[in-house]
Amino acid sequence: MTEPHHRTVSLLARADAAADEDGRLPLPDVAAWDIFPFEGEILVRRLEAPVLPEPPRHGEGGDPCGTCAAGESRAIWADERWKLVPLEEASMPIVLLEPMAHLDLAELDDAQAAELGVLAVRVERALTALGGVGRVHVMKVGDGSSHLHVWFFARPEGLLQLRGSSLSDWSDCLPPMPQDEWLAVQHELAVGLAQTGGRALR
Repeated sequence: MTEPHHRTVSLLARADAAADEDGRLPLPDVAAWDIFPFEGEILVRRLEAPVLPEPPRHGEGGDPCGTCAAGESRAIWADERWKLVPLEEASMPIVLLEPMAHLDLAELDDAQAAELGVLAVRVERALTALGGVGRVHVMKVGDGSSHLHVWFFARPEGLLQLRGSSLSDWSDCLPPMPQDEWLAVQHELAVGLAQTGGRALR
């Protein structure tokens, strides 16, 4: 059995010392911020024991990669090495930038890393050009899938409660756009992005 890293052990010890008699940590300061999407009685989940080795993500350990299998079928824009994929349903414009090849962030070579930087700026500009966008949030997580996917959230202009780190939580709480509206946004975004390279697919 793999033993947890000493920093993980130290973190768990600190958490145990800070927890109440029910094993729960106090709420973080963010729970009092005006951007926090929840109110009422909220509890912090109890920390569970480490799982080591960690289970494989989608696309690892013989599990087929859905992103690779989909190819360009779900993409709204693509070039030779990258594609832009929208969520099927979204309360605001939310898209993922993914490499065509099955690579995670640390596996990109220097040329691909440079492309990612340039494309991230181009996607933000294209999202902002849609209008009504206060800010574009960019996020990379990667705990679910081993195929790199960089998230882009277009925060609606003027909705200040949606600022900052709670935007992804708000996006899950808000109802999705009507499908015809979302498809029209996807088309406008794809065409706008294709003006600086690549192909609009919708």
